[in-house]
Amino acid sequence: MMLNSLRLTCISFIAFSAMLTPLYAQRIATLEVDLKKRTPDKEIHVQVDLDAITALPDSVIRLIEVKGNKQTPVAYQVENNGKRVLHWLVKPSLATSIFALEKGKPLKPADHIRAIRENGELTISNGNKNLLRYNYKTVYPPKGIDTAFKRSGFIHPLWSPHGQELTRIQAPDHYHHYGLWNPWTHVVFEGDTVDFWNLKDRKGTVRFVDFVAVNAGPVYAEYQTLHDHVVFKKDGTEKVALNELQSVRIFQPQKGQDYYIADITIQLNCATDEQVLLKEYRYGGLGWRASEKWNKENSETLTSEGKTRKDADGTKARWVILQGKIDDDYAGAVMMSYPTNYNYPEPLRIWPENMNGRGDVYANFSPTKDKDWLLEKGKTYILKYRFLVYNGHTSKERAEAAWGDFASPPVVKIKLNQLNSN
Repeated sequence: MMLNSLRLTCISFIAFSAMLTPLYAQRIATLEVDLKKRTPDKEIHVQVDLDAITALPDSVIRLIEVKGNKQTPVAYQVENNGKRVLHWLVKPSLATSIFALEKGKPLKPADHIRAIRENGELTISNGNKNLLRYNYKTVYPPKGIDTAFKRSGFIHPLWSPHGQELTRIQAPDHYHHYGLWNPWTHVVFEGDTVDFWNLKDRKGTVRFVDFVAVNAGPVYAEYQTLHDHVVFKKDGTEKVALNELQSVRIFQPQKGQDYYIADITIQLNCATDEQVLLKEYRYGGLGWRASEKWNKENSETLTSEGKTRKDADGTKARWVILQGKIDDDYAGAVMMSYPTNYNYPEPLRIWPENMNGRGDVYANFSPTKDKDWLLEKGKTYILKYRFLVYNGHTSKERAEAAWGDFASPPVVKIKLNQLNSN
């Protein structure tokens, strides 16, 4: 009797151990995300170097959020651009959030943010809501207006979460304004002064060339596109002075949110052996021509340094809020500059309250507003911006917290399971 009981005990222990072993073997790493001092009501984007954790293909790993005995699968997306980077969104917390990376089948959520190319436009949408449109076809000005104002390679519309257009193109006062766009104004190339901004002068323009990549998934959608900064030479020929790689990434809004995040990264390289000098000028770089529904009476501007529309122009800032009444709603965006940008904190070009008699709204981070910027052959120059796009009002405290998430992302502490990291 005792022998049979001992055998049963041994068999039970072996069976129990067999059940535990596969579960333990699935664990690749534990990821601890420190969320202290983070925006309490906004999901936070986090990322880790996946290649530093495991060589397993991302098709056979899964991400789990661990809260005590509760384990919840989490959607993630892998960026593969020379190395694999794991991206996911973390819900607000007052402490550290724990995630486990395991061997297993990844979560495949039904909702994916999308990037669709059609009829010369790339539109990023979530569910039935459009968020941003990139125009890669050449858009001509209204009939009867000088065709020199044509342009490709710009963002319009930038929509609020409720669907209002926050950008404007080809306003009669400035036909060369194109929503969110990135030309330079006072440029020296091969001994001549070139203007890529004021198209009517016929000295230069910026053109879409081709897409490098278009990606979409459960965490973000993005596109990378090449732009040529084209010089119109005096002899009637053209020459490319600058190559631009523009990357735009939008993180998928979650249900019930009245905001989303859009990141814009601009990489510049000299296209020839000649250097390019971006001369000091009062505007140039990433500009935002805001909705025609905004004016001095129904909108507001606030910078990180406490400046308003009355005194913001020419000052430096880490972020600037533009928001206002639109239709029967209220909407806006926080436009943020990254600490490694040239001439950071960057100078601002903000239109005065009497612009066009009604107080039309325009904002521009212009790193060359108060100093030259020399671009040399063989070097890459990077500018990074983030837009927190929302409905409702936002405050300086929320803007500052959002900028903190951008400028100083959460630290992820990685604890590898050495036996199963490969």
